[in-house]
Amino acid sequence: MTDHQAPPPATAKEVRLLGRRTAQRATVLAALVAHGGFTSAQALHARLSATGERVGLSTVYRTLTALADAGRADLVRDPGGERRFRYRPSAEHQHYLLCRHCGLGVPVDAVLVEAWAARITETCGYADVQHTVELTGTCPDCRTGARGT
Repeated sequence: MTDHQAPPPATAKEVRLLGRRTAQRATVLAALVAHGGFTSAQALHARLSATGERVGLSTVYRTLTALADAGRADLVRDPGGERRFRYRPSAEHQHYLLCRHCGLGVPVDAVLVEAWAARITETCGYADVQHTVELTGTCPDCRTGARGT
């Protein structure tokens, strides 16, 4: 899925992954799903506030972190170190090529990365290994100035 395709709607099961089930957490989940791409907690909070939703910034942070911990949100850091989240429609781990200018995230085929991580894990005798691979660059639109960044 790219940032331009609509993600599937959030389910009640996903809301249960968030721990304490509240209307505010469900609202944050729905906003993340509707956004479709990577966003920061502050940007998502601002979007919710602009639409009249009364959700605290700390609730947004906690909800996004809970989603990432449950494997239902991908997490990357932008060049400034800020965490950016993207709804993950399945529990399958994803890697992204992220534009450092506009934040566009494109999923990439990472079979070789996954095989490498599994081989290193096995060789070293570790278990329950998690990894993050961040690929950043400039998307075609930003490279040509089409996005106006």
